[in-house]
Amino acid sequence: ADLAESLIEESCSPPAKDLAGFANACSLHGINHIFVSGRLGVRQTLWALAFLVSLALFLYQAAKCAISYLEHPHVTALNEEATPEMMFPAVTICNINRFRFSALTDADIYHLANLTGLPPKNKDGHKPTDLEYPAPDMQDIFNRTGHQLEEMLKSCNFSGQNCSAEDFTVVYTRYGKCYTFNGNKTTSRKTKQGGMGNGLEIMLDIQQDEYLPIWKETNETSLEAGIRVQIHSQDEPPYIHQLGFGVSPGFQTFVSCQEQRLTYLPQPWGNCRSTSEQMIPGYDTYSISACRLRCETLEVQRVCKCRMVHMPGDADICTPSNIKCVDKALALLQTSSGDTCLCETPCNLTRYGKELSMVKIPSKGSARYLSRKYDKTEDYIRDNFLVLDVFFEALNYETIEQKKAYDVAGLLGDIGGQMGLFIGASVLTILEILDYVYEVIKHRLERLLRSQREDKKQTQQQQQASTVATVKLEEMKVKVSHMLISGALVLGCSIDQLNRNKAQREI
Repeated sequence: ADLAESLIEESCSPPAKDLAGFANACSLHGINHIFVSGRLGVRQTLWALAFLVSLALFLYQAAKCAISYLEHPHVTALNEEATPEMMFPAVTICNINRFRFSALTDADIYHLANLTGLPPKNKDGHKPTDLEYPAPDMQDIFNRTGHQLEEMLKSCNFSGQNCSAEDFTVVYTRYGKCYTFNGNKTTSRKTKQGGMGNGLEIMLDIQQDEYLPIWKETNETSLEAGIRVQIHSQDEPPYIHQLGFGVSPGFQTFVSCQEQRLTYLPQPWGNCRSTSEQMIPGYDTYSISACRLRCETLEVQRVCKCRMVHMPGDADICTPSNIKCVDKALALLQTSSGDTCLCETPCNLTRYGKELSMVKIPSKGSARYLSRKYDKTEDYIRDNFLVLDVFFEALNYETIEQKKAYDVAGLLGDIGGQMGLFIGASVLTILEILDYVYEVIKHRLERLLRSQREDKKQTQQQQQASTVATVKLEEMKVKVSHMLISGALVLGCSIDQLNRNKAQREI
């Protein structure tokens, strides 16, 4: 019965196909010439060598493709696109001189001594002794003593239309009180033509007569005369002390701009910061300038327990007595390894390429005209007047975009091509091999489980047979004991009878 059951189980679960049969039916090229019935001959050996060489070449090429993909390479695509109109950039201007000398009070000079290098004095021209001044309000000092745009701006024109100081907004930088044209993104101006005369043209008087006299050099002392200019996107704050360029009096400076829209890739193809990441407090859009200002603010607050006027936040504004502490903190930040202030490039960035050219102004004829118009001497006009002309070179912009040089589709395509070239396989071929391996493993497991069940049954049968034998032996022991007892009783009775008979005879 057990043998019949085993044969039934064997017929219900047939073994997997033999290797030769699988090789003959598989779509993998070459293996049907290797795994054949019979002895291994020269032909099969040569086919096996050819297959192994092809397989090795395929694995080598596939490994190269995988390594190239894991390196996450990228390419940069440059394109130029035309547009009927363009958003004009923000233009920030700062007079290099921070404080007008005539606007400084004795208290201002006293408080700003560390900042300007001017010796403190009282009304009599001597250092104050018992005289005490109220604590300085740096924002009020910058606002009150900085150069006023209403006085500096002599003419303003944007795309053929007049503009005025009201079209500028006040912004504070390391240069103190500065002014930004077209800084509001929601009401930004657009230009519909390129070239000179189709942008912003302003004439400024830098007021060198108001420049502070230099008594000694400090970190804030400036030896230049002119203005600093930064052309930037409305999404980023001005960082003019590092990213601005200078414009000298006595010249008309032409700034031809080219808008560039850059798109970078995030990790692992690049190192840009995506817009989904946390924004910097105080700014609507992440930018490198905002990140640097935030880093400087945190460092100054940590070391000096205050912030400078141009820094964002709600901390107390540093007084001039803290200027040495601030300079030291910023110097340490600049010389740090970069871990303290790591500002990643945003994934989407707008910047403006610039080409500068200049001509000398005024000419002899215009000097006399400007002298009469503004009631200034010709020398004053030459030393203080400048013209700044900012415009787009053309109504087009460059797109500089990082793209994935090798993605998953390219990897699969290359591996599929190498697989088909060297071993003539495809995804379905791999499925055939996996199916065969599954059948073999399944068949082996079934045989193993069946063998274990048979061993278990045999063990149970042996245990049952041993139990039956033990029971029979016990029964035999009982029967023998019963027989011995019966024999002993019979023998005892016989002896008693003999003894009685013997006694009777003796009587």
